[in-house]
Amino acid sequence: MNKNLKLISGAALGLIVNLSAPTIANASVFSFGLWGDMPYAKNSDGAKDGEKITRLVDSINASELAFTVFDGDTKDGSSLCTDNELGQSTIDVFNKVKAPTVYVLGDNEWTDCHRINNGSYNGLERLNYLRQTMFVDDNSFGQTKMKLHRQGPAQGLYSENTRWMVGNVVFVGLNIPGSNNNKVNEGECTTSKTLRTQEECDADNAEYIARDAANISFLRESFANAKKRSAAGLMVIMQADPVFDLPETETVDERTTVVEGLPPHEGYDAFLAALTEETNAFSGQVVLVHGDTHFYKVDKPLVNQANLIKNFTRVETFGSPNVHWIKVNVNTKNPNVFTFQPMIVLGN
Repeated sequence: MNKNLKLISGAALGLIVNLSAPTIANASVFSFGLWGDMPYAKNSDGAKDGEKITRLVDSINASELAFTVFDGDTKDGSSLCTDNELGQSTIDVFNKVKAPTVYVLGDNEWTDCHRINNGSYNGLERLNYLRQTMFVDDNSFGQTKMKLHRQGPAQGLYSENTRWMVGNVVFVGLNIPGSNNNKVNEGECTTSKTLRTQEECDADNAEYIARDAANISFLRESFANAKKRSAAGLMVIMQADPVFDLPETETVDERTTVVEGLPPHEGYDAFLAALTEETNAFSGQVVLVHGDTHFYKVDKPLVNQANLIKNFTRVETFGSPNVHWIKVNVNTKNPNVFTFQPMIVLGN
């Protein structure tokens, strides 16, 4: 962590109490890291990512960072969702990072664990296990800890949703995973790849509805807090790719078009509508960070060509087999606030 950054508690400054978010003070210029979708026991080229992760952590630790954020998928989608795989082995990796490290959940950790090749787990049971194991207090991971404001009590409902501040920028981590945000459409429940029951799928849909509402509530609260602070920027980090990347056209809304071979993505519609509304009403810069599809991107996909939201940027992080990370430089005196630098790890 930058030696000039000092962690202060909400009790030390009344304004921060109102914001309900821990703050690193006096930081108009700082850097942090983004990474996710790694390590995979077996990636797309058939290799394992163990040695790559060691080199990546070394690369991250060689940079002076205020914090890092891991945006989900601590394992591949074809390996078992065991307690150790989801818990201690992940904690061990995060705690090798010198900077405070915030963990955002991905679909490979719970939503997809019902698959036979994942061990036929109940996804909601795995989500509860993650809450009990990975969010035990209000601290981040990493060799240096950072206080976080959680939406729910530690180890409880929505404890994985977090908010923190560095200087004049608000950061929000949300549990919005791939696989359509855990929404199961009619006809998708039972397949040859799963043993789950219709009752379990009904429970998944109830969970999706409740968590989607909670995510939107926490998002709106975070924007309200940012406005109170006159924040220069707000960044939202989640795992799911909400599918912006169908071929762009001038006359077709690609997000509402069903494309054969692509998974459904309407499970993100309500969240994206809220994000669009809040961004349009916010004077600062807004960044949505996600992983899921493993291609580094920086673009402005909302909403369509005729209605560009000028203060919105999407960033997609690297993912296995491309075990690299993104360095984000923040300068609140710069109108764009955020600039993004892909960090290609030598040997990976």
